[in-house]
Amino acid sequence: MKESPMLIIGRNAKTGLRVDKRLQSLGYVTRGVSRTSSPAFDWEDARTWRAVLDGCESAYVTYYPDLAMPTAESTLRKFVILAREVGLQHLVLLSGRGEQGAERAETLLMNSGLDWNVVRASWFMQNFSEGFMIEGVLQGELTLPAGDIPEPFIDIDDIADVAVAALTRPELRNRLFEVTGPRSMTFTQCVNEISEVVGYPVSFTKCSVEDFTRGLREQGVPEDMLWLMHELFTVVLDGRNSIPTDGVELVLGRPPTDFSEYLRKVMDSGAWHRSGLLQQV
Repeated sequence: MKESPMLIIGRNAKTGLRVDKRLQSLGYVTRGVSRTSSPAFDWEDARTWRAVLDGCESAYVTYYPDLAMPTAESTLRKFVILAREVGLQHLVLLSGRGEQGAERAETLLMNSGLDWNVVRASWFMQNFSEGFMIEGVLQGELTLPAGDIPEPFIDIDDIADVAVAALTRPELRNRLFEVTGPRSMTFTQCVNEISEVVGYPVSFTKCSVEDFTRGLREQGVPEDMLWLMHELFTVVLDGRNSIPTDGVELVLGRPPTDFSEYLRKVMDSGAWHRSGLLQQV
């Protein structure tokens, strides 16, 4: 068992939680941190960084809310400088496809002097079941400012498996892995497949990005998240990322998880259950 704990920044996030559990099951000591952990970690408070880094040689890092944010590059630069100072040797960074801000952060890490890996991922399948789209699925109508641009959605379990491999297999260090699902799908196609398995009708409705963000603002969503949503739907989801990659198979030696298998896992979990409406399928 490795004595130096592996640092997981974003322990409560979708991928961080999975990476933490996988490493522990393999016998590694981990230090999962978030704004509510002890010690706490907050990207907006650099005073919290040193304590969580102390004694760690490797780290899995997710940036909140997203590397696309204008402040992400400068914040990550300060973090990397401190990480080197306190003895971190290897940093695995979760990144996003098609995000200029994320690409700047990736370049910063690659030139940092640390051993590094970048896991550059497409949109998460779990956004439909664990993220901001689950409410629309449960209500039977998902409304988004997305058209017919296909996206090769990826299962977060695949991202976690790739991240763990990068953390634990030295031969993979200093490489960027672009990971996607095996097929590109529009939001309409995704919702149609969801509707076929949940036992109640789910439809997809396209709206303008202005109406979408206005609705979020009325719900009290912070301005930085509104900016991010606008960026994701107007810049990132423009077709540049529609082609699937072989990143998952390159690292894991198996194909990425298909959307149909993701649906089966969600059905087993009960996340889309609506009392009196869900049928056994």
